[in-house]
Amino acid sequence: MEVDKMVEQLDVLIAEYKDLIAERSDTALASDRAKLLASRLEAAIDRLAVPGSSYVQQLDLYRAEKRVRFKIREIQSIALGLRDDLKAGWTTSVMELVHADTHSDYLEMAETLLASGYKDPSAVIAGTSLEVHIRMLCAKHGVAIELPNGAPKKADVMNADLRKVGAYNEARKKQITAWMDLRNKAAHGDYTSYDGHQVRMFIDGVRDFMLKHPA
Repeated sequence: MEVDKMVEQLDVLIAEYKDLIAERSDTALASDRAKLLASRLEAAIDRLAVPGSSYVQQLDLYRAEKRVRFKIREIQSIALGLRDDLKAGWTTSVMELVHADTHSDYLEMAETLLASGYKDPSAVIAGTSLEVHIRMLCAKHGVAIELPNGAPKKADVMNADLRKVGAYNEARKKQITAWMDLRNKAAHGDYTSYDGHQVRMFIDGVRDFMLKHPA
């Protein structure tokens, strides 16, 4: 989603909050409006902020708050901060930019190989880029990348762990599992079980995943 559209969505909700406060009403209808707006603000922050970001962490502190007016005031403040930071271009960390550039290079390499008719090494490189990104997401979300005995976790285990901590939803977890399966087929010589079109979708899907879940 473009930043301008993200800012526009937050502007609408922030304006509704200002209207609600200006009315200074204690009626049941006003309370219901406050509850609805609080829910919409929560959803907007979850939808527009990077998973695990300070905006989401702050929001988590107020999710269980029972006093609606206090809750909505705090959530609106988070939304306001997110809106202003989006407008200023401050929501992407330097480390995330570096990671994005590195992964882009790998995926461009995979695309070049695929365009030249080498679907198998293309799939392996795309899968390697995905696994590296999964490891970086683990670091970002505080998920261990090693087993208790010190051995590195396999990609499927890290994928399951990231799902458990809410880094992404179940549908995304299953998609990553399917991508890893394709990568493993390419790496182990099972070349007839997939085609170039599937590799093309694999590369595009991994790029989209990295953009939506930066590490």
